[in-house]
Amino acid sequence: MSEFNENVETIKRLFDNPSSFDNFTKEELIEFEQEKKVLTLKKGDEIIQEGATPKGIYCLVKGTAKLFKIGFNGKEQILRFANAGDIIGYRSILSQEVFGASSTAMTPIEIYYIPEKFFLRLLEHNPKLAFDILQRIAKDLGEYARTITYLAQKTVRERLAEVLLLLEGKLGTDKDDFINISLTREEMANLIGTATESAIRLISEFKTDGLIEVEGRKIKILDHHKLTKLGHVIL
Repeated sequence: MSEFNENVETIKRLFDNPSSFDNFTKEELIEFEQEKKVLTLKKGDEIIQEGATPKGIYCLVKGTAKLFKIGFNGKEQILRFANAGDIIGYRSILSQEVFGASSTAMTPIEIYYIPEKFFLRLLEHNPKLAFDILQRIAKDLGEYARTITYLAQKTVRERLAEVLLLLEGKLGTDKDDFINISLTREEMANLIGTATESAIRLISEFKTDGLIEVEGRKIKILDHHKLTKLGHVIL
């Protein structure tokens, strides 16, 4: 396979509906290749900043990022995670608003940056691609709704159970079945909306109860059924 065709296949994998690109000519796909910029970031590097004016979208090719807001007390509230195939920043482009959240790399990542004008031209050109983006918005809204629900209605113990299941479902597991992310106890606390001390205690309790296995910052789910029941998660 030529380098051009490999790049096209990578582009297609960034979208839920790869056929969105079927109507593009080779010249148009070459233009896409010319417009995009490949960014390589280290863990902790900033991708977007809350309140900044968007200039384009960010398509994750490799790695994991987090989207979060800073509360009035200075604490970070993680909204969701993004991994390979996810897009960051498109909602602000479409709504013509500043970024409503910040995003940083959780692992070393590779990103395609696509300028705003070219992204909008892509949507105008291809209804399938526009529909793909509409589906993404719906899925992201669903994630935000779940976050609000479990923060408002569930106990901290229930929230931890649900978050662990969501993380595994979203990010997958490694060869040893540990969830594909390394979170500090502070980040886990921010994710479930509690104090760091409470998160540490709960993780220890889950380990003692045989629900999870812990290896440093890595967590493996041992009993999915009990966690699902504990978190009142609807699969």
